Amino acid sequence: MVKQSLELTVNGQLQSLEVEPQRTLLEVLRDDLGMTGTKRGCDDASCGACTVLMNGKAVLSCNILALEANGKEVLTVEGLAKDGQIHPLQKAFIEHGAIQCGFCTPGMLMSAKELLDNNPKPTEIEIKEALSGNLCRCTGYTKIIEAVQAASQNK
Repeated sequence: MVKQSLELTVNGQLQSLEVEPQRTLLEVLRDDLGMTGTKRGCDDASCGACTVLMNGKAVLSCNILALEANGKEVLTVEGLAKDGQIHPLQKAFIEHGAIQCGFCTPGMLMSAKELLDNNPKPTEIEIKEALSGNLCRCTGYTKIIEAVQAASQNK
């Protein structure tokens, strides 16, 4: 199959690649760019483990062709930390015990980041709605919601 040029900014770094047109953004992030924090869960846009921000909007990277990200900015969980300091959301997840197996955590963090970027003081209902596309098998969501609430109070 003929490869096509892809240029996108991932976590602030310009990336230029040649990719096959059927490859997903998830595949390119994980396999070509080494961004393994973005998880492959269901591969059918049901679980939210692959959530990244594309131009500031939470998207399911397993459901987006890589070429659709051409010219766009992508933020993965690896891009949350700045200058060696974890993001306030990451800190809140740790402090509130919102991480158990950790598989859903990157997607939860990215969905929560989009929410807090657009709504710095969300209600509990707004948090639940923002996270509704992300499945967790371990925590029962209570600690995740508490962590997002705590992060919103520290903004």
